[in-house]
Amino acid sequence: MSEQLAVWPMLFLLGAYHGINPGMGWLFAVARGMQEHRMRAVAWSLPPIALGHALSIGVVVLIVGLAQVALPLMYIRIGVAVALVGLGVYKLIHSRHFHWGGMQVGFRELTIWSFLMASAHGAGLMVLPVVLAGPHAHCHIASQGAAGGVWATLIHTLGYFTVTAAAALLVYQKFGLAMLRRSWFNLDLIWAIALVVTGFVALLV
Repeated sequence: MSEQLAVWPMLFLLGAYHGINPGMGWLFAVARGMQEHRMRAVAWSLPPIALGHALSIGVVVLIVGLAQVALPLMYIRIGVAVALVGLGVYKLIHSRHFHWGGMQVGFRELTIWSFLMASAHGAGLMVLPVVLAGPHAHCHIASQGAAGGVWATLIHTLGYFTVTAAAALLVYQKFGLAMLRRSWFNLDLIWAIALVVTGFVALLV
């Protein structure tokens, strides 16, 4: 039971880690606000960005949940570990992102953009080692069916949305995009390294 309870704050914190990366959404929200010269544009961008991220996480968790019906948990862990390491190595070599044409996008387009960005960054894969963690599979989220997957996605998205919204509003109101040019470190590099490390941890633990 203690292992199961520990998963929830881990999912929240992992969502917060995703949220602080400007490439995962808040930078887009700030750019829209500065383009339209109003805070409302920043706030309006946040819900579809969070929804797209949640859909990316939910799809991966759902696929793994279905795969558990046919495959042993160990095989799934190995597959997730290989995918994480492979994606991390790829991102270390390539630093390209999905780009959307222009900033005049609606709710649907922004949701799709966020879904693609989260998927390209391997956000769903990053969650799986937490969902599948521990020696007793029956205690963990992936074995709890659709309800467990929904809760995992919601808690992770809550952490993501909290940090994304805070970062977007703080940068827009206080610092501006000039802060990124002066002092922001390479989060894409850190993210790629984190993917590789998490893949090895998922394989060894």
